[in-house]
Amino acid sequence: MLDVRRMQVLLAVVDSGSVTGAAGLLGYTPSAVSQQVAALEKEAGTALLERVGRGVRATAAGVLLARYADAIGRQVAEAETALADLVAGRTGRLAVRYFATAGSGLVAPAVARLRAEHPGVRIDLRLADADPLSDVREGRADLALVVGSPGGFGGVRLLHLQDDPYLAVLPASHRLASRPYVEMRDLAEEVWVGSEWPGPCLDAQLAACEAAGFRPVFAVESEDYVTAQGFVAAGLGIALIPRLGLGARHPSVVVREVRRPVPVRGIYAAVRESAPEQPALSAFVAALREAAAAA
Repeated sequence: MLDVRRMQVLLAVVDSGSVTGAAGLLGYTPSAVSQQVAALEKEAGTALLERVGRGVRATAAGVLLARYADAIGRQVAEAETALADLVAGRTGRLAVRYFATAGSGLVAPAVARLRAEHPGVRIDLRLADADPLSDVREGRADLALVVGSPGGFGGVRLLHLQDDPYLAVLPASHRLASRPYVEMRDLAEEVWVGSEWPGPCLDAQLAACEAAGFRPVFAVESEDYVTAQGFVAAGLGIALIPRLGLGARHPSVVVREVRRPVPVRGIYAAVRESAPEQPALSAFVAALREAAAAA
């Protein structure tokens, strides 16, 4: 195999027209340059230089290898620049998984900030599937937004972004609609409209109800928060919906804060514990935290 460094020595000889000139360019002794070229000729199996007067001239094989050495040198320089940009976070790719209600309030402003600060970083955004933590753990995603609590996820580190409180959504004519806020115990005898699938979001609701001394009775299940608001507006029950999930409010409902206790779901950024330091990823986490603080 041809030694790339020796090819660069040959290129210096060809460009300067002499061994002495190449030695001056490279900071070598003429003897060292001659030894490098001789070793390259042995690797190539043919002469690369021929003497012409007091100088040297490249043979056809020498011209060929010098041309490739020049191309390799330029490619190495480009690789060094690209690597420096990647390490500094100026380029690269981030694969991000997120859940729908975090999209507009957290992900969108964080992506906008990252693009402004790191325009060379490409972001692959996808709605999370049933198990986004597996995507992070197995390297298919660099970061996933999840609802849950820290701990218990092998190979994944959870970074807290915010606690998203649940709000009570009531029919406009409801007996509690005139109050500035409601307490959890005020909802004990109500018929409920389910707004969450089984999982950490529903667990947050049930934990608050349990703390207030009751278990809710769900008369209607819905697939999303918009549908839940529609059921509430029709008088089919009350619902708890997280602040990030409210979006456009139905004109026939009222929304009130809930206290004693305040039901909340924790929102986290999940990253792989063993992942190497990535400036672009760190910048995106910082942008998510800024968006969470402003939400």
